[in-house]
Amino acid sequence: MLGNKKFLRGLGRYLKIMEREGKKMNAPVYAFEDDSRETPFEILIYTMLSARTKDETTVGAARRLFARFKGAKEIADADVKEIEQLIKPVGFYRIKAKHLKRLCAMLIQKYNNNVPHTLHGLTSLPGVGIKTAHIVLARAFGHNVIGVDTHVHRISNRLGLVRTKTPEQTSRILNLEIPKKYKNGLNRIFVGYGQAVCKPTAPKCNVCPIRNVCPRIDVKHS
Repeated sequence: MLGNKKFLRGLGRYLKIMEREGKKMNAPVYAFEDDSRETPFEILIYTMLSARTKDETTVGAARRLFARFKGAKEIADADVKEIEQLIKPVGFYRIKAKHLKRLCAMLIQKYNNNVPHTLHGLTSLPGVGIKTAHIVLARAFGHNVIGVDTHVHRISNRLGLVRTKTPEQTSRILNLEIPKKYKNGLNRIFVGYGQAVCKPTAPKCNVCPIRNVCPRIDVKHS
């Protein structure tokens, strides 16, 4: 069951505040959105690259990749070494380069160069797990589902919405109990807020506009 009833009672209002602050402080998740068309393909690739990678690094890698290649076919036909150099230094860039090449080939061969819009279809792609699939379903296709990455997991626990050990546990609770109308945008809002304000270390609690409803659980310094 979700905690922090005060935050939940004003959930819509607080999410708007968090989104406004993330955009005002140029959170990387919005920076990528600003200079791209954000097609389902771009969202899929960006989300794949972001795993275990700093947000600023992901943005740079995605920009270089899309400046060089204009679609799935060009990436599928590219030399994997060139892909590696373009996305370096994202985490596990050699593995991700191989996944990207295979994924793009699969999109062309199996999905007629379209990104699948089901959980089963997305997770059938190389390098795409449930977290990535949920984010793509929400951002690219408007599905009411929450992708839970480290930002969403951290902020949900700091706010006292959940008391969980893993993003997987957080995902189960949030997707079960958050009202449907808020699910689609929650990942991006929490990610942007986590990048700009509620950071992993040294969160900016002193300037946080929702600090009056945040118990700051496990925050040692603020």
